[in-house]
Amino acid sequence: MTNTSKEPKQILFAHSGGGQGRPGEGSFDLVSSLKQQLSNEYDILYPIIYDPEAPTYKMWKKLFSTEFKKIKQPVILVGHSLGGSMLLKYLSEEKPKIAISALFLVATPLWGKRGWEVEDFVLQEDFEAELKHITKVYLYHCNNDAIVPFEHLSFYKAAFP
Repeated sequence: MTNTSKEPKQILFAHSGGGQGRPGEGSFDLVSSLKQQLSNEYDILYPIIYDPEAPTYKMWKKLFSTEFKKIKQPVILVGHSLGGSMLLKYLSEEKPKIAISALFLVATPLWGKRGWEVEDFVLQEDFEAELKHITKVYLYHCNNDAIVPFEHLSFYKAAFP
């Protein structure tokens, strides 16, 4: 039996790149599955950046700044693909004052010299030092991912032992 007197736990889901509006696009199916599988004890926030087909860090920063103001703490963060790397960049550079109960990263790409060359998305050196307050970090990556190479996971495994 579910305790309905409690407010639902909040999950902020940071989506992948590309379209998000219908089945088969971006993170749409993953979010739909989470909503179906999780009980009504969870409220999944799934905001979409202004132009997911041509994302910039500035768009993500604006979205996170707005969404974090709405969150009742502590929050569960889920980042899928580009959304995962943008969450890491935002959290490590902007250092929002918010309690995070867990961070789930799904198929998170690596940007820069060791990954994909998009300067706008590169994490600062030793970014993980700014995230030590997040004690539960979970990494997920399919070994035959068609978009984000499985090798990108090695970087994050080393950063979050």
